[in-house]
Amino acid sequence: MFAISILVLLSITAQLKADHGFDVRHHLSTVTTYDAAKDIVKAYANNIPDGCTPIHLNLVARHGARSPTIKRMRELDKLASHLEELIKDAEEQKMSLEKVPLWLRGWKSPWRAKLKGGELITKGEEEMYNLGIRIRERFPELFEEEYHPDVYPIKATQVPRASASAVAFGIGFLSEKGTLGPARHRAFAVTSESRASDIILRFHDCCGKYKAFRKSQEPAVDKLKESALDEITSALTSRYGLNFTRKNVAMLWFLCKQEASVLDITDQACDLFSPSEVALLEWTDDLEMFILKGYGNSINYRMGVPLLADVVQSMEQAIKAKEEKHAPGSYEKARLRFAHAETVVPFTCLLGLFLDDSEFQKIQREESLEPPPKPPQSRNWRGSNVAPFAGNNMLVLHSCPANSASKYFVQVLHNEHPIPMAGCNGSDFCPFEEFKEKIVAPHLKHDYNSVCTVQPEEPEHKPATNPFF
Repeated sequence: MFAISILVLLSITAQLKADHGFDVRHHLSTVTTYDAAKDIVKAYANNIPDGCTPIHLNLVARHGARSPTIKRMRELDKLASHLEELIKDAEEQKMSLEKVPLWLRGWKSPWRAKLKGGELITKGEEEMYNLGIRIRERFPELFEEEYHPDVYPIKATQVPRASASAVAFGIGFLSEKGTLGPARHRAFAVTSESRASDIILRFHDCCGKYKAFRKSQEPAVDKLKESALDEITSALTSRYGLNFTRKNVAMLWFLCKQEASVLDITDQACDLFSPSEVALLEWTDDLEMFILKGYGNSINYRMGVPLLADVVQSMEQAIKAKEEKHAPGSYEKARLRFAHAETVVPFTCLLGLFLDDSEFQKIQREESLEPPPKPPQSRNWRGSNVAPFAGNNMLVLHSCPANSASKYFVQVLHNEHPIPMAGCNGSDFCPFEEFKEKIVAPHLKHDYNSVCTVQPEEPEHKPATNPFF
């Protein structure tokens, strides 16, 4: 069995090394920075027909790059202690440390002195600030009016990194639009709902059934990841002569992701792993995201129906304003939301993105999907693309008066790129009524309360079996 595992790793390594442009920063699942994610996204042609103009925009964005949470910082402190013990044990056994990287000896966490964590970092501020500028420049017709919070509402969760992301976006979005200071900033409003009742942007926090489901599945997901972690643990122990445990390897992978995305360091923890091992570790993260946040179970995204309903309602209001010729400045032109991966991933699933037609039909029939295949097989479901830091979905409503079949169309942009919708025959530009009928309506027949309210007599979810290995 071990020999087969080694052969699989060698096969993946050969495939990845064939691509001389391998960069670990493109393989960090949901810890990937936005600039790196934009580099690897598949671009599709932007085919907006002549005569169509944008009249409304919905944005659902994840917060920008952040520091590790305080819980994870303390785990890194424990990792430092474990690494020190491993090296001490090797020295006591008179083992050579020639193969042990110099940085590993005496390593201390760069976050060891911090007392707080999880905040938006400078890189995250820049991601959101630049996103605001690009959106304004891309859709000048939408953002030519004077700012008013009813015309351009900016909404965020009460989690500081999300609200700080909204502020950074707003500074860019409204740059040179005011009178404050040399940069001509202006004040703007960011509104939030209580964390205890925010079913639009933090529905996962309010959904009792989902919390029970996730708690029941997390041990099974950890079990699914063990095979890959054991393969890599054996390889690292042989390579460096230290008696690594599975938990050590998982934490070293976490350290790699933090160093690469937050600190731009790729020659320490990340350098411990071969490209094939990075591919496997990335896959374990993507598998977890699929099962606990994505297409792995319908409750993961059905609990997001209030957000989907809010998006559609905003577009219907924009069409009404257009049809009734409301005066400029009297109606909403964009609804801008800032939240979390737990928001963006379910919303992406509600739109049916990253699916082929057969998979979309399964979702419509309430059937489960196959999990993302293990490397070296290719897959569409990658955290680095689905929900990197600052990852986003934009739904741009267009007025197309010359079109005889439909006057209004929706274009979906994922991380600013047009993306095909399986529910709209693989097009990224979908007639609004068709979008509502084929993509939205099947979800909106589910009520949030019925999806999320735990009934006392309901049995607990059974842990998932292991069909993936």
